[in-house]
Amino acid sequence: MVRKIGVLTSGGDAPGMNSAIRAVTRVALANGIEVVGIRDGYKGLVNGDFVNLTKRDVSDMLDRGGTKLGSARLPEFKDEEVQDKAVNQLKSNGIDAIVVIGGDGSYRGAMALTKKGINCIGLPGTIDNDIAGTDFTIGFDTALNTCVECVDKLRDTSSSHHRCSVVEVMGNHCGDLAVWTALSCGAEVVITPETGYDELDILERLRYLDKAVKKNHAIVIISEKITDAESLARKISLNTGFSGRATVLGHIQRGGSPTPNDRVLAERMGQKAVELLMDGVGGHCVGIIDNKIISMPIEEVLEAPRKSRKEFYRLFDNLV
Repeated sequence: MVRKIGVLTSGGDAPGMNSAIRAVTRVALANGIEVVGIRDGYKGLVNGDFVNLTKRDVSDMLDRGGTKLGSARLPEFKDEEVQDKAVNQLKSNGIDAIVVIGGDGSYRGAMALTKKGINCIGLPGTIDNDIAGTDFTIGFDTALNTCVECVDKLRDTSSSHHRCSVVEVMGNHCGDLAVWTALSCGAEVVITPETGYDELDILERLRYLDKAVKKNHAIVIISEKITDAESLARKISLNTGFSGRATVLGHIQRGGSPTPNDRVLAERMGQKAVELLMDGVGGHCVGIIDNKIISMPIEEVLEAPRKSRKEFYRLFDNLV
């Protein structure tokens, strides 16, 4: 029987993490389970940086971005000795199980703790939408809205000066944020790990849009870690009729009040996590597939390929 659970956020922060913390806390308390917040992710877990959470403690945080518990990366957590320290901290504080909110690195930590006898449930908290086993991650929708708002504003100034705006968005080797932004904003070009990077083709396409179509502006959306946005913008200026300008949105995509979609998604996932722990389940992660909240073994999710997004790229090609 679960009497006390911990909750932590790990890795990069994402809007909606606070909503998930709130949901886990309130659902657990409603079922007679104590809740402990673990500060600064696995680092705080190893150091025993714990705080008891009450219903009042998680009030007024539903609309806050970031994570109230803080987050930190701890690469050393892969070492068994470090994991054993974490288990000892949990046992000495009477914590029976943990809800871990984060990305695939956070999932690996949760799986390791489960193997050591501490049931853990993972919630997908990342703006990149790069986790298998779920259609959407907590934070993706908010980050997408931020990207769309920024690109819409760039289009206004680009069309005034015959410019091509090269906008780099996050994604961490996943093109979802880029392709959804491109579809939402009517971009002329999208560059992601899925499309590959063909510089000559991109420049030829932009020359065609300038000379044949007579467009007065163009928008290029590119995922991070593919090529240097500033360098591409300079080549656009030199090889097309457009004046290239690069904008790297950076960490502005991580912040801001979560959208209603992210808030409700976090709440639904938080409730599912507590229910799983009450049923004695550990080593699972929660996801949403076809608008249904599901859970899968973490090990399967980490080994599974991400769901194909070809339909979105076909749609983009048809709309350009």
